[in-house]
Amino acid sequence: AGAEAVKRAVQLDVASRFQESLVCYQEGIDLLLQVVKATKDEAKKHRYREKISDLPFLSDGKYHKQIRIEENATGFGYEKLFHEYLNEIVSEVWVEDPYIRNIHQASRYSLYNFLRFCEMLVKGPCKVKTIHLLTSYDEGIGRSQQISGLEEIQQSLRNYGVTLNIEFSSSIHDREIRFNNGWMIKIGRGLDYFKKPQGRFSIGYCDFDLRPCHETTVDVFHTKHTKKM
Repeated sequence: AGAEAVKRAVQLDVASRFQESLVCYQEGIDLLLQVVKATKDEAKKHRYREKISDLPFLSDGKYHKQIRIEENATGFGYEKLFHEYLNEIVSEVWVEDPYIRNIHQASRYSLYNFLRFCEMLVKGPCKVKTIHLLTSYDEGIGRSQQISGLEEIQQSLRNYGVTLNIEFSSSIHDREIRFNNGWMIKIGRGLDYFKKPQGRFSIGYCDFDLRPCHETTVDVFHTKHTKKM
C-alpha cells in the first residue's frame, strides 16, 4: 500500500499536481515507516530506510502556497480552507494564537471560532486525538470567561476522545496552525477572518462559507516530516 501511494504521488508530481502529490508522498512514507518499524532484520531495515530517504519528496525541501482572501469574499469556511490538508494521517494539531479571548470581542479571535475549528477536526476525515492550544490570557474581567469557555470546549472534546492541551504565554505573537502530517498554515488574522454577521438571523450566521471575510493572506507550507525509527 505504501509503494502504491508513492507511485501515485510520482504520477501527480509529473502532472504538476504538487499539492496532491505531497499528500500521497506523506501517506506512502508513513506506511513504509510502519513496515520499517515492524521489520526485525537490521539489514532489511537499513535498506528500507535508504529507499525512503531517496524519495523525491524528501529531497525537495519546502513547499509554499499563498492564498489571498479579498475584502467581503465568501466561500472560505474552515472546511473549504483546510480540507486539502486534513487526511487520515492527521492525529495531532497545534494552534498558536494570542487572541483566543472573550466571545464579545468581535475584533479578536473568538472562542466561538476556535470551537468551530475543533468541530471541523472532530468531523474528520482526519483522526485527531490531540489538539495543542497556545494563547495568551485575556486582560481584566474577561479572563474568567475565557478560561471557563476553554475548559468547556476541553470537556466537550473529551467526550469525542480528543484531548485539548491548553497553555498560556505572555510573549506569543505569531498565528499558525500545524498538523502532524507536515502542513503548516499561517493566516494573517488567525481564524478570526470573518466579518461580524448583520444579525442573528442573517444568511452566513451559521454557515461560514456564506459569511463575508476581512481581507487577509493565507500562507500554506509543507516541510519534511518524517519520524525517526
